Amino acid sequence: MHRGLPRQAPGSDASTRRLLSLCGPLPERPRVLDLGCGPGRSALLLAAEAGGACGAEVTAVDLHAPFLEELRTAAADRGLAGRVRTVEADMGALTGEDFEDGSFDLLWAEGSAYILGFDAALARWKRLLAPGGTLVLTECQWTVPEPSAGARAFWDPHCALRTTAGNLAAARAAGYRVLGVHHLPDSDWAEYYGPLAERVRALSGADGGADDPAMAAALAGTREELAVRERHGHEYGYTGYVLRPVTAGDGDAWPTRPESAADVAAVREVNLAAFETPLEADLVDALRTDGAWLPGLSYVAEAPDGSVAAHALLTACEVDGVGALALAPVAVAPAFQRSGAGSAVVRALLAAARERGESLVLVLGHPEYYPRFGFTPASRFGIRAPFEVPDEAMMALVLDDSVPVPVGTIRYPAPFGV
Repeated sequence: MHRGLPRQAPGSDASTRRLLSLCGPLPERPRVLDLGCGPGRSALLLAAEAGGACGAEVTAVDLHAPFLEELRTAAADRGLAGRVRTVEADMGALTGEDFEDGSFDLLWAEGSAYILGFDAALARWKRLLAPGGTLVLTECQWTVPEPSAGARAFWDPHCALRTTAGNLAAARAAGYRVLGVHHLPDSDWAEYYGPLAERVRALSGADGGADDPAMAAALAGTREELAVRERHGHEYGYTGYVLRPVTAGDGDAWPTRPESAADVAAVREVNLAAFETPLEADLVDALRTDGAWLPGLSYVAEAPDGSVAAHALLTACEVDGVGALALAPVAVAPAFQRSGAGSAVVRALLAAARERGESLVLVLGHPEYYPRFGFTPASRFGIRAPFEVPDEAMMALVLDDSVPVPVGTIRYPAPFGV
């Protein structure tokens, strides 16, 4: 029933690109493993666009040989045959010299991790990542705190769905750092269910598959799935997670945490040492007494001796009257600059903002530094600074794709003096 359909789970090229952007810099020609690749829509995009101008080397794994044949044909048609290698294998039991520990820079699993279970996938696949490697997977989850009995009646026998918070907690418990989260829009479901519904109608015919009991059962199950989505689709959705093992990233050596009252003087000293003037240190002190200060969103990274090595701060701002966050300042003590301490504290701070439900972060900073965290020019969203600034230096990061991004001019808190 599924052969020839473009996708085997909700998704889109736009979402694949968004998740790829959250991975940060990749090697010039990254080694990518697409797990449960299906007909290979993601594998083809990754082969063409991941890494540098030469694209990626993609190993695509699936147990269904017809899907792999579709992928090989599509890769040849697009001139990507030399970049895509297909392997018919169980993604939960990969062995042999092609799947030794540390063999891949990027693991990709759109709509397939549920077959193993979210927690099992995190555990089994981690060994395949090279140092600094990244795991990207999408997972169906509840989007409401109390799902209805009708939604649970369908999903509970198939898969024990969790919420975003539950999956984030599971990822951290499994030893991963969260680099980014992307909630797939409803249009990604339409890309999957639209062609599938057409296939169901075509196969139903006059007898509804009565001559083939297996087909009749598959059609009935798919009709139920489509009906449940129509009735209860607002209660669940797919979300993409971009994860990196803490033992493979630059943040492992830098414990991070919210600042405490005991850190206030040390935070000021780090900001004084990191910048040429006391303006940033004074800004932090002024923000502490301003209504824009958000408890829990001032983070520090600890040096090996427990002292403060780096500091990053998020405070409330607005875009055309809609709430957002401003990332400023980010300071690293001179002795620890270019050591990963700054990246560690920024990633931890952004993760904390995401977990508390914030949706948009803005930063004025170096355009070659902040994109590693997923920031892109704010002008792409119609957001502008209240002063003249190079376009590429004013950047935005969307933390929650389900919330509309406001358009307009940024209004900073009074201590910023703009």
